[in-house]
Formats: sequence, C-alpha cells, structure tokens
Amino acid sequence: MSLHSKLIVFFSLVLCGITAIQTSAQDAGTTQAPASRGDREYSVDTVFSARPVREEDKMFKISVWRRIDLREKYNLPFYGSGDIKDDGIVGNIYKAVVEENALEIFADEEFTQPMSISEFQSNFWLAANGDSIFMKNLYYVDFMEEFAFDKHQSQVLFDIKYIELVMPSETNSNAGQKTIAFIRYKDFYEHFKDHPEAKWYNFKNTAKNLTYDQAFDLRLFRSVVRKFTNPDNALIADLVDPDNPNPELQAYLNSLEFEYGLLDWENSLWEW
Repeated sequence: MSLHSKLIVFFSLVLCGITAIQTSAQDAGTTQAPASRGDREYSVDTVFSARPVREEDKMFKISVWRRIDLREKYNLPFYGSGDIKDDGIVGNIYKAVVEENALEIFADEEFTQPMSISEFQSNFWLAANGDSIFMKNLYYVDFMEEFAFDKHQSQVLFDIKYIELVMPSETNSNAGQKTIAFIRYKDFYEHFKDHPEAKWYNFKNTAKNLTYDQAFDLRLFRSVVRKFTNPDNALIADLVDPDNPNPELQAYLNSLEFEYGLLDWENSLWEW
C-alpha cells in the first residue's frame, strides 16, 4: 500500500473515532443540556424548576422554606411604589392570574388541588371576618427551594420549587395567617421573563430596574428561613421550647443559626 493510501486510511479512522466520541457525549448529555432521551435515563425536575438539574448530579440537598417580608428595606424594590403597591410583585402576580389567566394556581403545596380564579380572588381580597383588604397589606411572599450541591458543575445551587402567597395574621383579622395560593416557580419565572413591565425597582438608579426572573437569579431579596427538612416536618418556631421566655426571638435566632450553618457547609467544601 502506498504512503498516500495509508494516510487516507489513517485519517478516515481518526474521523470515525471523533464522530463516535461526539455521538457518545451527546447521548450522555450534561447538566446544562441533558440529552433528548434524558427523561428516561435521568430524573430531572422539568415541572417546578426554572433551571433543572439532574438528580444524579446532586451530591447533597436539603429543602428550605423561606419568607420574604416586602416591608423590609432590602425588599422594598419588590413591594412596589406609592401607597397602593399594586405595581409590586404581589400586584403583578394578581394581574397574571386574574387578568391574563397566565399562571396556574393551587390550594395545596402538593399541587393536587387546582384553584379557580374566583376562589383565588376570594382568598386574595377577603379576611377571615369577611372584610375587604388592601393589596399593600399582603406583604409576605413565601417560597420553597432546595439547597443543593451539583457535583457536575462543582457549585452550590438554590433550586426554587414554588411560591406561596400568604395573608399575614394581622391582615386576616388576627385569625392566623392564610395561604392565598401556591404557584409553580417555573411558571412564575417563565411568565415574568417576558414581562419587563413587572419590575424589581432600583429606586436609586431607575436605569437598572430588573425583571423578576433576573432579581431572583441574583437573589436580590432578604428572606428568613421558616422551615427546613426535619423528622417532624415542623416549622422552626414549633421546635422552640414552649417554656422559652421569648419564643419568637429564639425562633429567629435558630433561623439565623441554620442560615449560617449552610454558609459554613458551603465554605468547608473547599477546605479539603
């Protein structure tokens, strides 16, 4: 065989090898772009997560329930402007549900009980004693997320699963807080990604207002941990000793302790 022929055979084999490697890589998929057959081979949350990650890539995860109090100074960009606050996150969610019918709403955190728009409106506007309320008095936005470590990307993730609109007890005629509705985070994220009129307001630089999906990606909020995965499935407040002289303060301190524990866990990843 001549040298020319040998070179042709050699390069043909090399090209075949490269093609085989590329095909194998495409079949295997990645965390950022799972293969088309990934749903059969890998467990991926495509229902709740805006940025799904393969479950096999999560080396560690724990569920965390958080609360954003819109009245806090750091969270005012979500609260809205003026006295009515109808241009804030709660008002924009209401418009998306009632006026645009763009968000599916549920009555339970298992998402097994769909809620009608009329039920949502009743939950939204009426307190326990039947009195009408003002939108600015709906200042709690709760959400559940997974704190996870993605071994494929070697990074910590905050994978939000759902948002819960909550009527505070003070607004609900002091009859205890009331859940208004649950919304899948993916639905919330995808909707407001395409609605720039719904803004996280930068009141000190209005050229830098952000859409809600951007603000959540950057975690431009201050939240308090209310619950984390535990054997009793109890709120942090319920785990406080009932004989404690100041149970609310102790619950807050326990929440901070858990928060700092997560930070310490993340920091210790790179110490060995």
